[in-house]
Amino acid sequence: MTEQTAGRRVVANISLSLDGHYDGPGAPTNMAWVMPYAVTDVARDHLTSLWKPATTALLGRVNAEGFLAFWPTVIGMEGADPRDEGFAKWLVDADKVVLSSTLRQAPWERTTIVDKPTAEVVADLKATEGGDILVLSSASVIKALLEADQVDRLAITIFPVFLSGGPRLFDDGLPTGQWELVSQAAGEHGTLALVYDRVRAGRPTAP
Repeated sequence: MTEQTAGRRVVANISLSLDGHYDGPGAPTNMAWVMPYAVTDVARDHLTSLWKPATTALLGRVNAEGFLAFWPTVIGMEGADPRDEGFAKWLVDADKVVLSSTLRQAPWERTTIVDKPTAEVVADLKATEGGDILVLSSASVIKALLEADQVDRLAITIFPVFLSGGPRLFDDGLPTGQWELVSQAAGEHGTLALVYDRVRAGRPTAP
C-alpha cells in the first residue's frame, strides 16, 4: 500500500534524459534538448496534473528567473495551447517561494525570497494550510529534498535522448526507501511521464 505524509504534499517535477541527466555537459541551463518533447500532449497533460492540486511553487533562483520571465508572456499569446496558458496563469497567481542567498527583494508578485536551508523551508511550508507544494524543475532544490527524504511525490518526464554527460539527479547516499508507481503515460517521440509516491509507514494513501 502506498503511504504518504499527512498534510501538504511535496511534489518534485523534473525532466531527465534517457541516460539520467537533467542537463547536458558544459552548458548549464541549456534546455534546448527539452523543447521538442516538452510540447507533446503527454508532457503537457503531465504538468497539468501536477499544478492543478498545488497552491505553492517552490523554485531555486535560476529557475525562478527563467520561469517567471517566460511563462507570464504566454497568457493571451496567440495560438497558445490552453494547457500552457493554464499553467502560466496558475504560476502567476500561486504563492511562490524562491530559495536564494543573493536576491534581497522579489521582482515578481506573490513571491517570497527565503535564504534558509531547503529542508527547513519545506518543513515550514508543510506546517501551513494549502495544497501541494510543487517544486518546478529546480534540480538543486529537489536533490536537497531527496537527501532529506522530504519528497512525497516524484514526477519525472523522460525524454528519449542521450546527453552523454552532465549532472545527474540521483546521487549516491540518498536515504533508502520504497517508491510506488502511481501514474504512467507514453506519448509522441517516445516521451514518458512517470509519477512515483514515497511509501511511508502509518500514513493513509493520498490521491
